[in-house]
Amino acid sequence: MKLKYSWLFILLVFTIPGFSIEYDWGKTGHRVTGQIAEAYLTKKAKRNISKLLNGKGLALVSNFADDIKSDRAYKEYSSWHYVNFPFDKKYGEEKPSEYGDLIKGIEKCIAVLKDKESPAKDKEFFLKMLVHFIGDLHQPLHVGRGEDKGGNDIQIRWFDEGSNLHKVWDSEMIDHYGMSYTEMSVNTDIVSKSKIKTIQEGTILEWVHESQQLAKQVYGSANAGEELGYKYMYTYFPIVRTQLQTGGIRLAKILNEIFG
Repeated sequence: MKLKYSWLFILLVFTIPGFSIEYDWGKTGHRVTGQIAEAYLTKKAKRNISKLLNGKGLALVSNFADDIKSDRAYKEYSSWHYVNFPFDKKYGEEKPSEYGDLIKGIEKCIAVLKDKESPAKDKEFFLKMLVHFIGDLHQPLHVGRGEDKGGNDIQIRWFDEGSNLHKVWDSEMIDHYGMSYTEMSVNTDIVSKSKIKTIQEGTILEWVHESQQLAKQVYGSANAGEELGYKYMYTYFPIVRTQLQTGGIRLAKILNEIFG
């Protein structure tokens, strides 16, 4: 009987409209982005954010949006972790998902946080969500192709273990690197003030299209069934590090505009 229910659950998972299996930056990656962001916050923003989060740091709350996935009460937010649209189109040229997407999710978070009438409880919730979603935005395969679930369906081998392309980019390269989130967040590239300004330029939509361009590169980096390892790590992990840092710097910009 239990076996039958298990197969029924699997059938439902793969047939519910709008449902997709996705990962995102693993816990370490999201914490790196949150920790980096704190280094670029104004004093006023730090103070206001700390008050709203009751002293908790951005790294600590960065995985909240993933933690609530197991609670059906938050099911409406499951599609906010990614956005899929054709590589030869601009976002909006085709009808967006009726279930919402990463762009709509970020816009909602920002709107609630900027609204002076929003209750503190709502602001706390959507701040935690925003920290996570800005991290997701900078994982290229969260702006990947819908037909392969952002690379989740592209099966490969990672150091002789079964995996998929999305998971490699979410967590396996980061985990293989072997640094904690605090070690990674302080061992970032040195960026000048002018470089920071350049990184922070643009809109959410422009950042999404930028990630999509990287997604094209990621899709061309491996074939289904290919075994990836040290060479792949050497070639592509610098992009992961850059995206984590870029996400943190841009998250700080958004939070400074709201809280600082």
